[in-house]
Amino acid sequence: MAKLVLSLDGVVIKEIPLTKDRTTLGRRPYNDIVIDNLAVSGEHAVLQLVGADVLIEDLNSTNGTYLNGKAIKKQQLRANDVVEIGKYKLKYLAEEQGDYDKTMILKPGELPPVMAPRPASPSGFGGLGPAVGPASIKVMSGAAAGREVQLTKVVTTVGKPGVQVASITKRPTGYVFSHVEGPQRPLINGSPILTDGVPLKNGDTIELAGTKMQFVQA
Repeated sequence: MAKLVLSLDGVVIKEIPLTKDRTTLGRRPYNDIVIDNLAVSGEHAVLQLVGADVLIEDLNSTNGTYLNGKAIKKQQLRANDVVEIGKYKLKYLAEEQGDYDKTMILKPGELPPVMAPRPASPSGFGGLGPAVGPASIKVMSGAAAGREVQLTKVVTTVGKPGVQVASITKRPTGYVFSHVEGPQRPLINGSPILTDGVPLKNGDTIELAGTKMQFVQA
């Protein structure tokens, strides 16, 4: 399991497992990670789980968020990265990747051919097994309309990098849709998603980056 190790002046204070889709960090007591220090803003930064990746974003804090000594706005964390907030340091320890595949970017008009579903392994990541049936996304508009792509990976990222990107994550309870990048949130059944980690149902319509798709689950 991915986690952060919080330390001050080389002394470890605590370890924080990253189990939520969004983990907030700041001085206010309602944050998931509370650092009661005046150098830390009330709502300083947020960590977001996107499949196997963890992104950290500075929330316009007063003193900034630093990653390996450099000020950042939003950045993906890699194993052993050190986040610095004031005098506090948070070392990122990545989970074992296990059966995670590399994220696949699907661009409208550049979809790969349909792939056969990969049989689930009894010892696969997170205990994923036959309880979660195979699923796919069917493109309904644009140059690739009519194409259907099997969701064989644990995480599939769809959209146009730099414009609008979302992810579909396979979990033991089903498939979950999350916003990753872009000023506008994608639509599900015509309505923008207001929170990350929205469960997908068979027949749901997804719209992002100018493309309409349908989620199909057996």
